Amino acid sequence: MTELRYLPDADDVTTFTATVTEATREYVILEGTHFYPEGGGQPADRGTLEWDGGHATVGDVRKDHGEVEHVLESIEGEPPEPGTTVEGTIDEERRRELSRMHTAQHVVSRVVLEEYGATTAGNQIHVDRSRIDFEPAAFDEADLERIQRLSNDAIERDYAVTKENRPRDVVEAEVDEGRSLLDMIPDHVDPLRVVDIEGFDTCPCGGTHVNRLGELGRVEITDRTSKGENVERLEFELRDS
Repeated sequence: MTELRYLPDADDVTTFTATVTEATREYVILEGTHFYPEGGGQPADRGTLEWDGGHATVGDVRKDHGEVEHVLESIEGEPPEPGTTVEGTIDEERRRELSRMHTAQHVVSRVVLEEYGATTAGNQIHVDRSRIDFEPAAFDEADLERIQRLSNDAIERDYAVTKENRPRDVVEAEVDEGRSLLDMIPDHVDPLRVVDIEGFDTCPCGGTHVNRLGELGRVEITDRTSKGENVERLEFELRDS
């Protein structure tokens, strides 16, 4: 099983060394990685792997029964043998933008739950834009302005963002009803990795995040669409302050 080294709080690390456990011309599996595999609405990292006599571009990263496959977009030289030490380099700018977006999603989701009692039914993070589906919800233009304003108020307070593992029973007691889909996380997952925004929001999450809200800039809600009865989709982007 691949060790997810970015957990719980090393999601700002973008260069590392690791040992190969399996490799083909299509993918490489390492005993530990800082690459984020796609999941939780967040796309996978991209980057490179280098070893003595070879180099590969990582175009996708995915989990497969506990192992993390670094899917190769291209490879120069022969695949590394098991036991080979490789140097991994993650696209730092892409990682930062995805971390900013994912943290902003937590902020908007908290505001909507607090102000409108609507839960996050789904989300998709992108480098340049993101979306969240809320249920039950029926927003008007005034609501969108309020959500945007309250989200930016929180960002301007520059709350600290901490990431740590906590016992599952503690998390279940701490997290507000409707803030996360704890029943979707298998019972054997304990402890849970929790993202805590200082005095503002607590949510179990395995994604990458910034260390302070001030790194987000400003949220701008760009669109609202109905996705069915009582389900509303909000799309947003991040702007520099």
